[in-house]
Amino acid sequence: MRKQIAGAVLATCLVIGSGCADKDWIDRTLVTVDVTGSWHGKTAGPGGGYLIGDLFLDLAQQGSTVKGTMLVRGTGSAPASEPIEGTLAGDVFRFKNPRGTLKAELTVSGDEMAGTALTSAGRRTLSSEG
Repeated sequence: MRKQIAGAVLATCLVIGSGCADKDWIDRTLVTVDVTGSWHGKTAGPGGGYLIGDLFLDLAQQGSTVKGTMLVRGTGSAPASEPIEGTLAGDVFRFKNPRGTLKAELTVSGDEMAGTALTSAGRRTLSSEG
C-alpha cells in the first residue's frame, strides 16, 4: 500500500513539475507586445553616462518577427539608416543588423523600450518611446 501511495505522490509531482516547465517555455515564446511603428529615443554610453545621439526605429512586426530600420543621429556624425531584423519573446525585443556590427536587447513596457546594445564601437544604452 505504501508503494502505491509513494508512486501516486511521485506521479503527481512529475505531472505538476512538467506543467511548470511548459509554462516557462510558453512565457519565453509568447508575444505579449506589438512594436510596430515609429520609435524615438536616445543612445548613450555604458550605463547612460554620456549622450551619443538620437535614436529612431521604424518597425514592422509579423508575429514574433520584426523588421525595420534604425537611425542614430549623433553629434558630429552623418546619420545613416540601416536595416535591422529581430524577434520578440514575451516583452523582450532582440535585434541585429545584417552586417553583424550591432546586437541589441530591449525590454518593452507599454510605449517605451529600454536596454543595451553591443556595437562595433562598444556597449551602448538605448531608450525609446513609441
